[in-house]
Amino acid sequence: MPLLIGVPREIAAGEKRVATVPEVVEKLIKLGFKVAVESGAGDAANFSDDTYRAAGAEIIEGAAKLWAASDIVFKVSVPTTEEVGLLREGGHLIGFIWPAQNPELMQQLAAKKATVLAIDCLPRMLSRAQKMDALTSQAGVAGYRAVIEAANVFGRFFNGQITAAGKVPPAKVFIAGAGVAGLAAIGTAAGLGAIVRANDTRAEVADQVKSLGGEFVKVEYEEEGGGGYAKVMSEGFQQAQRDMYAKQAKEVDIIITTALIPGKPAPKLITAEMVQSMKPGSVIVDMAAERGGNCELTEPGQVVVKHGVTIVGYTDLNSRLARQSSTLYATNLFRLSEELCKTKDGIINVNMDDDAIRGLTVIKDGVVTWPAPAPKLAAAPAKPAAKPAVAPSAHGHGGGGAPASAGKTAAIFGVAALMFLLIGAYAPAAFLGHFTVFVLACFIGYMVVWNVTPALHTPLMSVTNAISSIIAIGALVQIAPPLMLGLDRPDGWIRWLAVAGIALTAVNMFGGFAVTRRMLSMFRK
Repeated sequence: MPLLIGVPREIAAGEKRVATVPEVVEKLIKLGFKVAVESGAGDAANFSDDTYRAAGAEIIEGAAKLWAASDIVFKVSVPTTEEVGLLREGGHLIGFIWPAQNPELMQQLAAKKATVLAIDCLPRMLSRAQKMDALTSQAGVAGYRAVIEAANVFGRFFNGQITAAGKVPPAKVFIAGAGVAGLAAIGTAAGLGAIVRANDTRAEVADQVKSLGGEFVKVEYEEEGGGGYAKVMSEGFQQAQRDMYAKQAKEVDIIITTALIPGKPAPKLITAEMVQSMKPGSVIVDMAAERGGNCELTEPGQVVVKHGVTIVGYTDLNSRLARQSSTLYATNLFRLSEELCKTKDGIINVNMDDDAIRGLTVIKDGVVTWPAPAPKLAAAPAKPAAKPAVAPSAHGHGGGGAPASAGKTAAIFGVAALMFLLIGAYAPAAFLGHFTVFVLACFIGYMVVWNVTPALHTPLMSVTNAISSIIAIGALVQIAPPLMLGLDRPDGWIRWLAVAGIALTAVNMFGGFAVTRRMLSMFRK
């Protein structure tokens, strides 16, 4: 019998998101599930009960009735003790759990013999898990909204302008952390015209920062963060990082902090002294406020002014874009549902042999299974054995691309000269003219094509079809040879082969330019 997915109204303070949206309800029903939504669950995100009904969902009045009827409950925020009490014995719960921060909640859920999938525990290093990665989708929304909040309280333009009243310099924005939220903030701030700088413990994200229009500010200390999440860095690195942040605080107008470490309080990156050194009217948006904040002076959920600097500590950035956040989150849960219900019969299979599902499952039938073992990643293909070095030749070159020896070169030229001598002695004059054109065409074609670097083969593939013009010119010469070449008019079969050559090369040339035009149009806005 198909399982019923229940979507309750979120009761956490300030939470406006909803775990599924009408367009995703239709997709869940196609997977074989039944869907019930608590009345009013989507109101704060601008999804009315009528839109859910139109999509095929049942509307249930009251949280207790919905939880009691649901085989699977989709939630956004961490369930409260009261909500856990409403969960059916042996039921399924999918949502944000944060098991490291909520040990008591884990025990309460285990006592209900529930199966709990924590969307925040998805193994992010698995490429196939990206479609289910709600942390990434929600972080992208929060990073965008953080810049909007900064612009709201900042007293100037983001972009530089020259007006009749004078010149306005662009705002300078520093973003601490270049994860998903940080990259979204970089792109948004750069799009508004600000000068953007960013830092991250992972040096490899520098190219991503630059591609979005930012400048990567490197900490002068060699140490790497990794594994898809941030990690606690050494004291030496932290001191070098603080020195860099102190310098940036004096120079920039806006700081946006995004640093979080799973299972630990947010690291303190911006000290009170740094805030005091900032220019009056500057802004700090602390995206880690919910975990204590990256700034020492942050007050979670509040906007405060300290030392002339406005510090934004909102903990509901996603709820400030509730409709967008809900749509993305609902899509993540739908993709997870596809993995759980591959038979499309409305029955789920929590396969503990699947690395992605195993990582998400923190409680299975009342047994706590968190933390999950590290996923078994596919082994990297073995590198081919290095070729043995070739001893240098008498000319000082190694093997492979080394020039041929003098004896070999002399032998090749000798054979070629003998062939030309025999052809010249016995072949008719008309053949010699055509043969000369053929040899020159081969030589020119070889020199033109083989001298193009391999790195340019793909982007220039369609444009280099113009090389076919060489063939077309040769064919035209064959059809009507100029008198200066001293060639006779070709026989009928040669002439028709030349005509066919012109036709084929014309198709090649014009087709190549047509493909090039289509490729370029893909990059035009």
